[in-house]
Amino acid sequence: MKDLEFTQKRTLSRAEAAGQLEALAAALRRGGQAELELGPGRLTLRIPDELSTEIEVELEDGKIELEVELTWHTEQPEH
Repeated sequence: MKDLEFTQKRTLSRAEAAGQLEALAAALRRGGQAELELGPGRLTLRIPDELSTEIEVELEDGKIELEVELTWHTEQPEH
């Protein structure tokens, strides 16, 4: 069972999509606690110094899907 899942699907202009990605990029640069505006509310995440990434591009039925996935552990690793 998942502790939390949030999914949002919206139609955005190219400029709006770029703004959303820029806000995410700024939060990644800052690290620490990051607040992301997601529709009606805000989501606060702790972003560590290192994370895993996956970029996937699919072309199917004349439609391109670009998926960017960022993954990290919620707990600090023990040294």
